Amino acid sequence: MATQPISPARRKRILRVIFISLLLDLISFTFILPLFPRLLEFYRDLETTQGSSNSILSRILLALNAYKQSFSRPISDRYDVVLLGGALGSLFSALQAIASPFIGSLSDKYGRRTALLWSMTGNIASVALWVAATDFRTFLASRVVGGLSEGNVQLATAMAADISDEKQRASTMALVGSCFSIAFTFGPALGAALANVETVVANPFATAAGFSLFLIVVETIYLYMYLPETLPSSRTAEPTDGPIAKPEAPPKPHQRTNSYLILNFTHFIFILFFSGMEFSFPFMTYDLFAYTSSQSGRLLGFIGLLASILQGGVTRRMHPLRSIQVGVISCIASFFLLGRLTTEAGLWTAAALLAVTTSTVVTGLNTLSSFEAAESERGGKMGNHRSWGQFGRALGPLLFCTLYWWAGRDVAYAVGGAGMLGVCALVFGGLKAPSGISNRG
Repeated sequence: MATQPISPARRKRILRVIFISLLLDLISFTFILPLFPRLLEFYRDLETTQGSSNSILSRILLALNAYKQSFSRPISDRYDVVLLGGALGSLFSALQAIASPFIGSLSDKYGRRTALLWSMTGNIASVALWVAATDFRTFLASRVVGGLSEGNVQLATAMAADISDEKQRASTMALVGSCFSIAFTFGPALGAALANVETVVANPFATAAGFSLFLIVVETIYLYMYLPETLPSSRTAEPTDGPIAKPEAPPKPHQRTNSYLILNFTHFIFILFFSGMEFSFPFMTYDLFAYTSSQSGRLLGFIGLLASILQGGVTRRMHPLRSIQVGVISCIASFFLLGRLTTEAGLWTAAALLAVTTSTVVTGLNTLSSFEAAESERGGKMGNHRSWGQFGRALGPLLFCTLYWWAGRDVAYAVGGAGMLGVCALVFGGLKAPSGISNRG
């Protein structure tokens, strides 16, 4: 039986719910990013004061220091907490890579709304643990719970695909992608400001954590009240609150244009190199220009702001394959420029190129991935696609920073640029434009 087409008015309402809820979720998620150095220093100093020599944090720091000592050049103790933050980020991404396919498949079986509300339950538990984290063990538990339960991004992407036809898909995915840019522009700054408000002596970050919890709870209530089920199979008898087209019958068998293996591998390789570069940014700006945390924050804010402008005005009008191609070429240019930087003007030029990449590549890959999945398998397929990217994000910082400190900045960024050339070959030689969309842009 053919599924009922969704009316324009209903689609607009659902898109609004997806956008607002995802923005709340990502702002809450980004609160913690600028706090990692101070937060981890707090737990390290706390355990030093308590004389805990056999704790989880002590053992992790011992292992990281042994790893740090293996480099051919000395690394300042200033980077101890940076490396620890990277290790926790890799753990979170690895857990996401494991959980994403299951969350996606469950959403295909039980519905996007049901899967998302259960995911929100895990998110609430994760942030609540952060509020109560007066020791590192509790904080680590909050990251583990969050990594295993966070499904908002992939489910928002799947829901956006559910309610978009082939002509609307690219612009809808760009709207979802703009949530990232907006959140990463304002969320870290808000989190840093709230961290200066101390309400609980035993956990100086409880104010930021508490507000993050407030946003997650508001998001959950909002989703429960306003988000309908978006699975196409649930639209067999949709209320007609606006003009709709007549249902088509019988449905045509789904035709794939691109290999899912090539799409997923492209996502993995791109994120592997791109996330490594992202993590090395604070090292590089500090070494070359003695940037403080606030200066690095302004640079990242510039990238996020420019990316959000591009997604809203340019990416949503581009063909998804063309947006990937443009973003990868921009990334190659930024890698080789970063490897040869001598001036701050060059740094900000590279940042502008990275903003182009941020606003295009992942959005385009998600769009192509959505075209290759039949309606009944969309959640699972897109969950697998996200999983490959998260595995890349788990490995990228570790591998890239190892190369950075063993061989130097020039070699690290040259290898990163060469890796992006490989991505470029995959994009131009292995990916095709789906037949159902026009060659815009």
